[in-house]
Amino acid sequence: MKNIMCFLILTLVFGCVKQDPSEQIAYIDGYWEIKSVTMPDGTKKEFKLSTTIDFIEVTADSGMRKKVSPQLDGSFLTNNSVEKFSLKIEGDSLRMYYTTPFDSWKETVLEAKDSLLRVKNKDHKIYTYKRFSTFRIKQE
Repeated sequence: MKNIMCFLILTLVFGCVKQDPSEQIAYIDGYWEIKSVTMPDGTKKEFKLSTTIDFIEVTADSGMRKKVSPQLDGSFLTNNSVEKFSLKIEGDSLRMYYTTPFDSWKETVLEAKDSLLRVKNKDHKIYTYKRFSTFRIKQE
């Protein structure tokens, strides 16, 4: 019984530790495939397959995001549409401030790991991404 209580306490303590926003920056760079969107009311939309992925490139405290289409040979088709952003740590959160000729908005990074990226937008939708891995075609 004592071991169970220790386990529960440790799980609660370490499970509630929030990721340091400055550490999140290192994980944002790369190719990201959307996995799901959680709406403010808690409903979730899953994405099984997406024809476009997000390429995010970070340089110091700024970066850019671009939609790309992966090809079977490992290359990517791109267009000229780029969303530039700046990174700012505000309080205990990392924020991505986007600016385009048509709009400006911010996203809050909730979690950033090697294989997972979760961001929340102004409409309180939570976007969950997984790191994209190239197509592998089995040749015989």
